[in-house]
Amino acid sequence: MAFVQLNFESRYLYGNTNVTVILPDLPREQNPRDFYGSGRSYPVLWLLHGTFGDSSDWLRKTNIELYACEKNLMVVMPSAQNSDYANWPRFGMGFQMYDYLTEELMPLIYNWFPASRRREDNFIAGLSMGGLGACVYAFNHPEKFAAAAVLSSCPRDMRDFQSNSPWAYRTQNQLDNAGGLEAYLASPQNVWDMVKEKAGSPALPALYFACGTEDPLIYESFKKFRNYAQQSGLKAEFEEIPGFSHEWRFWDLTIQKALERFLPREQGHGNLF
Repeated sequence: MAFVQLNFESRYLYGNTNVTVILPDLPREQNPRDFYGSGRSYPVLWLLHGTFGDSSDWLRKTNIELYACEKNLMVVMPSAQNSDYANWPRFGMGFQMYDYLTEELMPLIYNWFPASRRREDNFIAGLSMGGLGACVYAFNHPEKFAAAAVLSSCPRDMRDFQSNSPWAYRTQNQLDNAGGLEAYLASPQNVWDMVKEKAGSPALPALYFACGTEDPLIYESFKKFRNYAQQSGLKAEFEEIPGFSHEWRFWDLTIQKALERFLPREQGHGNLF
């Protein structure tokens, strides 16, 4: 497997940014000229990091390169800072992370790399903050992704915000950035309400949510969201895995589970979930 480290000036992030791209490898039995000149396009996994991370996290801390090789899959890993994959117009000159993925990075990847543009060949996944990002994109841009994997994360009802919660400062920043609670509820980040609105839509990507039962940050929220989603009629798979916390061993395990759902080993581009 080969991978590329890109650094370029983003018009949406107002500065240089890094992207890691895993590319399918040249088979030993194939002629390089034939392989690179085939014109073939490959399925793409848009893989999002969590808080404190960057575009190198998944490559350094999991075996994603091996798993991608087994699936003949491209993997695109952007850097998002601690943006929650939202637009932050008041940060510096602006940091439009939500728009960046679909309006800048996707066109770059589709036009510069052998990446398939077909919805059925595009998948999105992420851990923690990146899991919520994957959920946001899946619900706001269902036409772009066949499936989404949300690992150690889930939407929250921001009406239940409590100022004494462990992440209160961050949550308050999210609300302030949107322009207050009502503005947040009307924004693309409010997936909680979209669940009820879009639960019966056949246009939604296939959805896989996974959480460790020992995760102190998300497990209780995960159970609450699962109950809400099921009562709302959302078609999704929820998996609890005993013994795991908010940790890389869990994300290495569940990205394999997600990939088997995206691209089943025996069926190639087979049925999802």
